[in-house]
Amino acid sequence: MKLDTMKGLRRTHYCGEVPETEQEVVVCGFADRVRDMGNLIFINLRDRTGLVQLAFNDETDRAVFEKAQAVKSEYVLMAKGQVRPRESVNNKLKTGRIEIAVNELRILSKAETTPFEVTNSDKVNEELKLKYRYLDLRNPRLQKNIMMRHQIAKSARDYFYENGFLEIETPMMMKSTPEGARDYLVPSRVHQGKFYALPQSPQIYKQLLMISGYDRYVQLARCFRDEDLRADRQPEFTQIDLEMSFVDVDDLLEIGEGLVHRLFKDVLDVEIPLHLPRMTFADAMNRYGTDKPDTRFGMEIQDISDAVKDIDFVVFRSALENGGSVRAIVAKGGAQTYTRKEIDKLTEHAKGIGAKGLAYIRWADEPNCSFKKFLGEGDLEKITSAVGAEQGDLVLICADRNKTVLSVLGALRLICGKRLDMIQEGYNFLWITEMPFFEKDDETGEYVAAHHPFTMPMEECIEYLDSDPDKVKAKAFDLVLNGTELSSGSMRITDFELQQKMFEALGMSDEEIEAKFGFLVDAYRYAAPPHGGMGIGLDRISMIMCGAESLRDVVAFPKVQNASELMSACPSTVDEKQLEELHIRTVE
Repeated sequence: MKLDTMKGLRRTHYCGEVPETEQEVVVCGFADRVRDMGNLIFINLRDRTGLVQLAFNDETDRAVFEKAQAVKSEYVLMAKGQVRPRESVNNKLKTGRIEIAVNELRILSKAETTPFEVTNSDKVNEELKLKYRYLDLRNPRLQKNIMMRHQIAKSARDYFYENGFLEIETPMMMKSTPEGARDYLVPSRVHQGKFYALPQSPQIYKQLLMISGYDRYVQLARCFRDEDLRADRQPEFTQIDLEMSFVDVDDLLEIGEGLVHRLFKDVLDVEIPLHLPRMTFADAMNRYGTDKPDTRFGMEIQDISDAVKDIDFVVFRSALENGGSVRAIVAKGGAQTYTRKEIDKLTEHAKGIGAKGLAYIRWADEPNCSFKKFLGEGDLEKITSAVGAEQGDLVLICADRNKTVLSVLGALRLICGKRLDMIQEGYNFLWITEMPFFEKDDETGEYVAAHHPFTMPMEECIEYLDSDPDKVKAKAFDLVLNGTELSSGSMRITDFELQQKMFEALGMSDEEIEAKFGFLVDAYRYAAPPHGGMGIGLDRISMIMCGAESLRDVVAFPKVQNASELMSACPSTVDEKQLEELHIRTVE
């Protein structure tokens, strides 16, 4: 079959936007479904806007009808015809009330039989879909996601432009500096033995832009981190990156609140409050066991150390004597769902994430307590009263170091919340503030930076930098949505001497400071306005707004867990000549 061309015809309408008025139109797209009814043929033509039905009648135009008989799924077609009402209305389609009586059909490209049905690819093996990603991307669900991501990006740009921000690009090849994850390195052909790094973020450059006087910067920046993947992480991602001068934390939070309000209104027509709730890091950890809590349901962690301090149970006593605590969560109405077998599964999960075990009170007809033999008269009632447990509830108790107890109960809270269908629909935003400045390494006992080294400590904490690191809080914050971290930000250190002190507090020598950050340190010698900023994950917020379960559903060409791309089979080997030019050789 000789293929047609578009010569002499131009598309007048997208498939999903053909109007209901009777007129002549030209549409283009992929053949989604072909139905041969004998003397009638119907073809659903699909493009990114939707479907429209093409109608062919062998009595009206035999030549056009015979060409339609040759069409198969995924052929690329161009059709001209008259819009008319459909005999059988399809209310599931935007164009379900009309069809196009085709008087000219062009087959622009033929398709072989596809490895899977494009519009039914949701039921196909994930690896097969990723291998043929260009076919999977024809799926209307994915196309809707990719188009929504575009809307989100456009709305974000419009918002920042209207608020006086300048969009400025920063380098993709930069100096390797410590930012918390492994760098992707690019060898230099010209500078033998030296490497560029792909940016984990534009952090240093955007601070330099503030020093340069560009007081409101924004960029939809590509970022790269060589770290293990998961459902909400890719090795390369896009960040709505911003920095502002002459501001403090409240100003940064206000601009962030305005952004999410704008995005949800523009894209989903959902009203997000202009002022979002705030919670300190310490409060979030104590109540939810995580710094990114899902606040769409309760089941908060409760400290029951006082209620159990006199119980002669070695697990509780040991935790309290070693400076830990005993804490609990109450799964309201959970006693019926969580049988002993189900509780054993929770216990195994708890052990897998650091707990030594899990105690419980399952109150079905009467309270059944896993540590009943250690209880004295009235002890059980004291515990259930302390946590507000009633008949029908399940109480899960963990005793250990605070860090372990909180993380374990925080994880179990999410599991139980999902299992008991307690998580409400909607969008719960939350600012997490007053982040710890340092983290203690469990293995070495040394304090390390919890953030990048340019984060400003709270002014009242600066005196404790050397003497009491636990007391130092950062002027840093996160934006959390439904338990997912969307954004991290902070005010930056602008005082040259304080920045030097920070580097030293992190154990960096003068030589190391000069080698890694000398250019930035020098820049601060020439004065810098107070400034701060944040990076908002475009991929993550798109995932949530699309209702997708994975970043793969909002990224056109994603990587899999081992950071490879199945479609193009990258990473791949390269020619020896290329390696020689880069002064590199591979070692088996």
